[in-house]
Amino acid sequence: MTKRFATRLALVATMTMLMSPAISAQQGDEAPQPSKPGKPINTGDVLSGALNAMKVRDVKNGKRVATYQITSEPRRLPPPNGLCNLETGPETFQLVTSSDAQATQLKSFVGKEISIKVDEIACASDPGQMSEAVITKWSLVKKQ
Repeated sequence: MTKRFATRLALVATMTMLMSPAISAQQGDEAPQPSKPGKPINTGDVLSGALNAMKVRDVKNGKRVATYQITSEPRRLPPPNGLCNLETGPETFQLVTSSDAQATQLKSFVGKEISIKVDEIACASDPGQMSEAVITKWSLVKKQ
């Protein structure tokens, strides 16, 4: 009986020794500071970030089409969109290409940092959209 008691006591002592640093670390943590909303972005502003390309199925005909997305710092859209129901605002922006020329223009910049001038922006609302915000009218800004 004493051998079983000694084994259990040693097990409890070991568990207590292993758990005490984790418990004290949790108690010492301060509550994280709430995230601040991103900088505002308005029509005519320049948005910079890494350009990504994705292949998605077109809703109309089921054909795979290239979709382009910019990943940037969080931004706050003009009212009434604001933060797009996100804590800090959207960080991924889908670029809608209106012509084959725009798609060809973006294709050469995939994986690189680009800057675009935003002419029309809104929160993503369609189920098929992979980004948090959608830029429907834009122009590429040449870097000097």
